[in-house]
Amino acid sequence: MSPPRIKLSFGEVLSESFRTFFANLPVFFHLVTIPWILSLLLRIGGSAVDDDSLPVILFEKALDVIPTVMFLVAWMRFVLLGPSRIGGLPGLGWSMRESAFLVHMLKVGGISFILLGGFVLAVGSLDPALLSGGVPLDPDTARREALAAPFGTGFMISALLALRVSFGLAATAVDIPFAPRQSWAFSRGNGWTIVGVLFIIFFASAVATMMAALFPSSLARGLGAYTASAIVAWTAAILVSYAGAAIAATAQAIIFRRLTGWRDGAAAPDSEKIA
Repeated sequence: MSPPRIKLSFGEVLSESFRTFFANLPVFFHLVTIPWILSLLLRIGGSAVDDDSLPVILFEKALDVIPTVMFLVAWMRFVLLGPSRIGGLPGLGWSMRESAFLVHMLKVGGISFILLGGFVLAVGSLDPALLSGGVPLDPDTARREALAAPFGTGFMISALLALRVSFGLAATAVDIPFAPRQSWAFSRGNGWTIVGVLFIIFFASAVATMMAALFPSSLARGLGAYTASAIVAWTAAILVSYAGAAIAATAQAIIFRRLTGWRDGAAAPDSEKIA
């Protein structure tokens, strides 16, 4: 077994990802505007249908993948190719490139999404007081709790595997055929570094998104504008979540470029050579 071509530095990849994002905020706002609006409209529409229905929420999240993919493709192309070769403004059209990216994304994270959906549906209606101990579980609650455990375990394992191979999405964004097995081969020896970098980014993004939703909502509610508070909270939270996705996509593009030695106009090396 051949050694990896390069040893990734956790700190370097993480710092370069954040530095690249914050150095290009005008580009981010230019690319994110339409997908951001589309995601907000989906959130408002889902709330209008039924804000508390888990199937509706999961369906809304599935639809939200469409504007997210359009943004991610454009942002990754900006990171890897520069502003002159981004293509059309994301949100105005869907091409074969976005279709290929979506298929690749489903290969990487589809199982995780299904397991997460199963876990949410299994535990979503459980009363937390019943799980705190001291209260006998009725047979139906016990059955759902037992069903949720394998879903939760499977999700965590599949999510870690998905994080490791997710950097291959950057290849699809620049029209290079790249399968998850190739990502696995190229990442050999750097798996935990990749998982760690992306986990930190997604965790920080989740915390920032929660805070972005909380403060504007609290302010608007304090003024008595309850409906407005929800819309303001969604608007801020969705923008911050897109920022987190951009930083993660930047890290994936950096990892892809470093591990494969890819440069603009050059094909990625054959993974079989390092298998």
